[in-house]
Amino acid sequence: MTQSGEAIELGPADRAPELVPLNAIFATDFVQILVPVTTADTMTEVAAAVAHHVEGKRVRARPYEKVVIHNGRVVPAEMTVAEAGFAPLDHIAVEYLVPKGAS
Repeated sequence: MTQSGEAIELGPADRAPELVPLNAIFATDFVQILVPVTTADTMTEVAAAVAHHVEGKRVRARPYEKVVIHNGRVVPAEMTVAEAGFAPLDHIAVEYLVPKGAS
């Protein structure tokens, strides 16, 4: 509260990180998993958290960058979970960003 008694609303970047469980699927995997991330995690960190449970186990590891897809759009790598507006149990996909011509 301010000195005049007004409540101050904090933005996502000003709050303590909160746990956000996300439903996720990685690349060609056939199993959807529940992955705990925080509101402060970037998409790079989210992609790594999802890949940790699958890559090299059910899906072969590939030497490419990973991207997070939410509601059909690729979310920028530096964006946080809070900035992206992810809600608990939202569904995301993590895919390899394969350059054209690579197989």
